[in-house]
Amino acid sequence: MENRLYRSETNKMIAGVCGGLGDYFGIDPVLVRLVFVLLVFASGIGLLAYVILWIIVPTASRAGQPAEAVMRENIREMGERARELGQEVQESLRREPPSPEEQEAQAARQRERRFWFGAILILIGLLFLISNLNLLWWLEVGRLWPLIIVIIGIAFLLRGRRGRP
Repeated sequence: MENRLYRSETNKMIAGVCGGLGDYFGIDPVLVRLVFVLLVFASGIGLLAYVILWIIVPTASRAGQPAEAVMRENIREMGERARELGQEVQESLRREPPSPEEQEAQAARQRERRFWFGAILILIGLLFLISNLNLLWWLEVGRLWPLIIVIIGIAFLLRGRRGRP
């Protein structure tokens, strides 16, 4: 039996491109999605590749149709999906404003995030200052980064266990 590339009609987030590639190569579609996202941020080529694949790769239900008809139908589908996304954005903008209690909770979370972000920036700045002034000549700042990352990871895990967002 011939293994052909199709866009997935069941395992899809946008158009089924990553689900189809995952099925074709026998890997988890989440990994394929991750690669596309990384390619979007790395060089922008991921978005272009996704759109091209969306246009030229048929779904399994359209197999056997002429390529021109498949591409025409895929472009029509792309337009419909763009309209749906636009409607979803409009609906999300029309939502009621949060209640005063929700606003206060959001403000408290935002103040806490700012505090921790500021504390981390101060810590990083102190490390660079100590390194530049050569105050701790026996301590190499380059070796501290893994320790700092581990400490931040532990803080996140402990915070998650306490049920805090």
